[in-house]
Amino acid sequence: MNAPGTAVAGGGVFTADEMMTACAARALRDGMTCFVGIGLPSVAANLARATHAPNLVLIYESGTIGAKPGRLPLSVGDGVLAETADAVVSVPEIFNYWLQSGRIDVGFLGAAQLDRFGNINTTVIGPSYAGPKVRLPGAGGAPEIAASCREVIVVLRQSPRSLVDRVDFVTSVGFGEGPGHRERLGLTGAGPRKVITDLGILEPDPETCELTLTGVFPGVKVADVEARTGWDLAVSDSLDVLSSPSEAELTALRALRATIPAHERAA
Repeated sequence: MNAPGTAVAGGGVFTADEMMTACAARALRDGMTCFVGIGLPSVAANLARATHAPNLVLIYESGTIGAKPGRLPLSVGDGVLAETADAVVSVPEIFNYWLQSGRIDVGFLGAAQLDRFGNINTTVIGPSYAGPKVRLPGAGGAPEIAASCREVIVVLRQSPRSLVDRVDFVTSVGFGEGPGHRERLGLTGAGPRKVITDLGILEPDPETCELTLTGVFPGVKVADVEARTGWDLAVSDSLDVLSSPSEAELTALRALRATIPAHERAA
């Protein structure tokens, strides 16, 4: 976490990543079932469970249901997830019975690229799949999560390279090419409801499905967000300035981050 610090009540400081993670955690309600991706989504989900949502049910695609890790897992196959889960089932059961049937409240995903309609790319950067500039880790379970969860929250750091007008490759469908696209594809989930970056929150316009800036972090100006967006960003008429992380959130978050091995913390 190398973003500049910002003053908070009580004399502490927080980084943009800490603000983003706290904001993402607040989007989760106690008692929800949450399908969690590794990285920032896992940090945010575990922060929520450690603070305001102790009954949040964490589900990882390796088959763990109700995982309660005492440290942040390094992968979906980390043993701490199975050791602390209420149940461990097969991967086909997680996807066929739990996910595809609409039993998961929220899917928490990251992205390498995200476009104005909330489509996610974690596959390739460049115009050609066969000969990309960069080949990314790939889909994993994200396409099914994006298709079938009742809602999706996306967390990523914002730049013109990450928020693009059109993704180079659609790994996971958001709203496709706009209104009605999910329905034409037969996707049962509602799609992305929030995109949380290190500058603020974007949400889909109910009419156009285009991501719209609805909230900014303390000290962030709309022009800052526009400069780090790869399209002509729409801004809500009722733009919110979001609350800084509380001391309790920062304490819990830093305790979680401290469980990550030093060589993994920059991820």
